[in-house]
Amino acid sequence: MLAGCATLLAWPASAHAAEDTAQSVDIVQDDAASASTVLDAAIVVTASRRREENIQDVPIAITALSAEALERRGDYTLSQIQHQVPTLQVFSFNPRNTNINIRGLGSNVALTNDGLENGVGIYIDNVYYGRVGQSQFDLVDLQQIEVLRGPQGTLFGKNTTSGAINITSRAPSFDPEFSGEATIGDYGYHQVRGSISAPLIGDSVAFRLSVADTHRDGFLYNPTKNTRAQDYDNFSIRGQLLVKPSEDLSIRLIGDFSRQKQNHILNVFAGVFDKYDNGATIPENFTARTTRAGYTPASLNPFDRIGDSDSPYQSNMDGYGVSGQVDWKLDKVALTSITSYRWWDWNPANDGDSTALPIVTKAQQSNRQRQFSQELRLASTGKNTVDWVIGGYYFWQIIRGYGKVGYGSAAPNWFLPTVPAVVANAALNGFESNSTSNPETKSLAVFGQATWNITPELSLTGGLRYTHEKKQGTFEQFHVNGASLAGLTPIQAATALGIRNQYAPITSYTTGFTDNSLSGLISLGYKVTPDVLVYGSYSRGNKSGGLNLTQLPAWVRPEVDPETVNNFEVGLKSQLFNRSVTFNLAGYWTEINDYQTAILELDNTSGRFIQYIANIPKVRSRGIDADLSWAPSKFLNFSASAAYTDAKYVKYTNAPQAPENLNLGAVQNLTGKTLPGVPKFTYTLAADVAQPIGDWQGRSIELYGHADYSHRSSFNTSSSNSRYADVPGYGLVNARIGIRDADARWDLSVWVKNLTDKNYFQTLSPAAQGSITALVGDPRTWGVTLRTKL
Repeated sequence: MLAGCATLLAWPASAHAAEDTAQSVDIVQDDAASASTVLDAAIVVTASRRREENIQDVPIAITALSAEALERRGDYTLSQIQHQVPTLQVFSFNPRNTNINIRGLGSNVALTNDGLENGVGIYIDNVYYGRVGQSQFDLVDLQQIEVLRGPQGTLFGKNTTSGAINITSRAPSFDPEFSGEATIGDYGYHQVRGSISAPLIGDSVAFRLSVADTHRDGFLYNPTKNTRAQDYDNFSIRGQLLVKPSEDLSIRLIGDFSRQKQNHILNVFAGVFDKYDNGATIPENFTARTTRAGYTPASLNPFDRIGDSDSPYQSNMDGYGVSGQVDWKLDKVALTSITSYRWWDWNPANDGDSTALPIVTKAQQSNRQRQFSQELRLASTGKNTVDWVIGGYYFWQIIRGYGKVGYGSAAPNWFLPTVPAVVANAALNGFESNSTSNPETKSLAVFGQATWNITPELSLTGGLRYTHEKKQGTFEQFHVNGASLAGLTPIQAATALGIRNQYAPITSYTTGFTDNSLSGLISLGYKVTPDVLVYGSYSRGNKSGGLNLTQLPAWVRPEVDPETVNNFEVGLKSQLFNRSVTFNLAGYWTEINDYQTAILELDNTSGRFIQYIANIPKVRSRGIDADLSWAPSKFLNFSASAAYTDAKYVKYTNAPQAPENLNLGAVQNLTGKTLPGVPKFTYTLAADVAQPIGDWQGRSIELYGHADYSHRSSFNTSSSNSRYADVPGYGLVNARIGIRDADARWDLSVWVKNLTDKNYFQTLSPAAQGSITALVGDPRTWGVTLRTKL
């Protein structure tokens, strides 16, 4: 049906191609994403060199997504946006435990450690967000999203060894504006979004207020409690004030608050294996344990979307902050100051065993994150022989962590079947340990970058950034609950206490370090023609060390070494046929020494897995990104993006062993193996068609359609490269059909996501005892959206 509609709408549109080539088009594309623009207009980006530039003139690989491009798919979170950017991967167990990769680098697929920072920097309105979880709310009233691929260490504030995501919201307007939309759909989905902007005092003070409220019922079912899970409830509000005392001075003040509630995470089982790969039976495997407990999982088919839990589970958080940006033009230079303070409160609850048995009744890490940042930049204005920018940046962050792990009445039988019942029950039934941690970061940097416009066609850019960082923190673990040991014999009491200390040893330590690093960039760009740019670049980035503030094995250091990255890139940016065709191509080779990663390792003492962060000696990512868009007329547009990514461990001889081979030893050699969470091939295809169908009340009415397809090849989602964590490749189809007036004053559409109701995995997680849990992708969903703009 969709293909037929597209053909029907496209046929008359082709007749207008000749007369409309210089008129407005509506395209979705990487490196040239724009909506309702003109063929000879520039897509303006600011993230690459901290100045407004045509994206086709910037010698770096950038994806720019306009607000209209996001609206066509109904994407308002980073997890959704990744399907429009092939090189971007977002894996989210929950908001705190979210991993973001660009070109296969950034962070591996594992639970988050508060002492480890992501290699992909996230910026919203020029403010760096210190924790990825802070960005996992609905994105409100956006102007544009820019995804910069490769190290961005010269001009960006923090941790961009793998890339940066620069998100810009709409600024206040001195012309009154209003936009709003309301959506209803299946699974109880309803969303309301609105924005209003107007002057307060003539042409010197204006405001903007933006609100979004989203609710969706859960995709999963928990028969133990007869409740739904994996629901979504988000409220966000953002207020802005723009003050312009003169043409040369502007002050933008922003305050925002977001609250998100989810009944998640509820794991579903994707299978069980009771034998090692060499045929030996896994001792105390999952089947043996459940049989002994008299328990049968509700389902081992993950796409039944049924999971068991007897304990509370939630992913609740609040995020809020204030920022102020001052832009002051001083003759031939411009001064920019950006000041921000942000809060993030993370309040989870988890059933730690993924069953209806009271085994691990608590497994959670709450956070109270606070950050302050101040940036000052001085830059040349206009077009000069040398365009330059210099500046300084200060960042402070503290993350107060509060961990809780508790065990229930089924824990002794599950973990300690050979220990006398009286001792096992005294040791674990009702036992709870708590922990506190407080990693603190103070970072100070100075930077400078200049572009020498050697000729109108040839330019050379170079930049340096010096960063001084100090990190410190304390970890403390202690026992808070547990059965009294007074009634046991001295030997029994000592044994029970020893078991508790195996599971949660009483620990307290303080650590810290100081790190100094130098990052840099040099690139050469040449305009073969006014619409064809070729470039080559080399960049070096650094990410400071990390802090291991958690329960550590004796052989693991509390400090993690800094990582360094060297990136080489060549690229082509071109526009052809009166700029109706845009084709961009980039090839890169990136090497990282001392790559920081989360490790999941078996503790032979307790028989449990523990997690910490460490350095992998060397990893490498190389590949090609390609983007193509074609707008033969203002009524017909096509786009395609593709990426080939070859990311592997160059040297990694002491990796944790995969669960299916644990009887062969606790470590393995993963040298030459592919990095986790990295599909080798990804691509997207999209088409937009529109057709005028008449007039109503003096306005032209259009029927329009949008369809897109995104595909990812297979990838692994474990740090041990377990074959049970191989996620098969999958492709998703989305579509939208609607009717609107030509000025978009109103727009009514019907949409569907995952049109074919494809069953696919987001992650697969095998455990040492042989169970495999999964996060499954969203099923087919549909809805109706009404939008208006005044």
